[in-house]
Amino acid sequence: MPHKSLAPSYIFESSWEVCNKVGGIYTVLSTRAKTLQGTHKDKVFFIGPDFWIGKQNPLFKESKSLLAKWKEAARENDGLNIRIGRWNIPGEPIAILVDFLPFFQQRNEIFGWAWENYQVDSLHSYGDYDESLVFSWAAGKVVESYYRFFGLTAKDNVVFQAHEWQTCLSALYIKKYVPEIATIFTTHATTIGRSIAGNGKPLYDYLAAYNGDQMAMELNVEAKHSVEKKAAHNVDCFTTVSEITGAECESLLDKPADVILMNGFENDFVPKGKAFAQARAEARKTLLHVANTLMGTELGDDTIIVTTSGRYEYKNKGIDLFVDSFNRLRLDSRLNRQVLAFVMVPAWIKGAREDLKKALKSAKAGSPVGDPRITHDINEQWNDKVLGQMGWLGMNNAPSDKVHLIFVPCYLDGTDGIFDKHYYDLLIGNDLTVFPSYYEPWGYTPTESVAFHVPCITTDLAGFGLWANSLVGGYSCLKDGVKTVHRSDYNFEDVAEVIKNTVLSFSEMNDEEVAEVRKNAEKVAEKALWKHFIKYYYEAYDFALSKRNERIG
Repeated sequence: MPHKSLAPSYIFESSWEVCNKVGGIYTVLSTRAKTLQGTHKDKVFFIGPDFWIGKQNPLFKESKSLLAKWKEAARENDGLNIRIGRWNIPGEPIAILVDFLPFFQQRNEIFGWAWENYQVDSLHSYGDYDESLVFSWAAGKVVESYYRFFGLTAKDNVVFQAHEWQTCLSALYIKKYVPEIATIFTTHATTIGRSIAGNGKPLYDYLAAYNGDQMAMELNVEAKHSVEKKAAHNVDCFTTVSEITGAECESLLDKPADVILMNGFENDFVPKGKAFAQARAEARKTLLHVANTLMGTELGDDTIIVTTSGRYEYKNKGIDLFVDSFNRLRLDSRLNRQVLAFVMVPAWIKGAREDLKKALKSAKAGSPVGDPRITHDINEQWNDKVLGQMGWLGMNNAPSDKVHLIFVPCYLDGTDGIFDKHYYDLLIGNDLTVFPSYYEPWGYTPTESVAFHVPCITTDLAGFGLWANSLVGGYSCLKDGVKTVHRSDYNFEDVAEVIKNTVLSFSEMNDEEVAEVRKNAEKVAEKALWKHFIKYYYEAYDFALSKRNERIG
């Protein structure tokens, strides 16, 4: 007889990206918060590092009255300097930011404790390992302090979820000192998997043969791998974000995931009706204005605009494939439309190009402005991979070319000096996006794309791509709103050809066909909303609480 599902009364989550926008985990937490607040109003607590002491954090609204008595007790009794307020996102959940720097003086004791209790090997630690584990220790103490102060018990069904290796020591701390709390650890990408892929080694064909501990030693990530692996084996529920990362966990951490937590999304920031059409028209106007000014061209509104974006992980995110594919398209005589492609990935930036800023303010159309391939000045530009590949391929954005590719190496936060718009405010103006990832545990960039009704091309090495395939019972094609391309360790050339031919086919679609593709992209996005995916979190809560009950009898 199946047991009655267990649900938490209190949920604590810790991540390096609480009120700290770095990457995809921020999107996971911040978009899901509204859904959890709807069912657990102010019983959901996000714990993050306080990097903003003495400065204004636009993502955090501090409250002097919220949980004030506990805050004072945590300072006096537990040595915790915390700030409590609201995360400035939809749902406005309670956020607790902890100043972890005072705990650095206990670093050696913390590492010793981790070894004695869980055999976490910190001997070869360096870089961000030390501050991550010290923060994680402090976050664990925050949860313990709250639990004790408010007199919670096992009957309250408290759950703590740690995200990524940076916070998993919290889960180990809580298991030791507050065993009544059910612990969940979510790895969004294993340390070893990311390192293997990032170092140019074949990951997928040899996945079953790799020894995670041996590879950690070879790639000099032993400490990070150790704490991640020990957490995976010791928490009540070990989770990851896709089936493809689940296989990675089983091979490299010697522990299959107990539950797969697919990453959902919220689309409440996507304009509706007339506002959508206006935002799309404004985005296209901005993109074309910058491109035409930079390159000295006269590309019209019938130009096909395509973008790739994400972190500057040249191979892992498939940026190399994107550039190669559009060079192939440039050389294909069958293309009869203008194509404007953007690589929007933040690099080591100096600032907006002054010559381009000046030209954009002038009403005159003219000749190219400086280097017609890039919008901002970057450090060591001579050594940049995007520009290097474009130069080697002869992609110089000549006015006579039908394919132009522009590198936008900055965070699009509305203050970059050239576009002065947020990424979403430009994404909506695209006709197509391409994310040909080699290593992508989930893939928020394609999720965001379809949310704005922009069809995309991705690969089956991305969790999102595999999920898109599952919707159609095979490989999805562009008419479905998402085209998923098969990618392996060794088929770069084949994938580049498929991407080129897909964009070529898109360029030949009539208006009705394009409208249908865009409508299908919107339908895919609707299926990825948190209201559909939150059920996997309740599976994890039930699993963790059931395991907790077994532990404590």
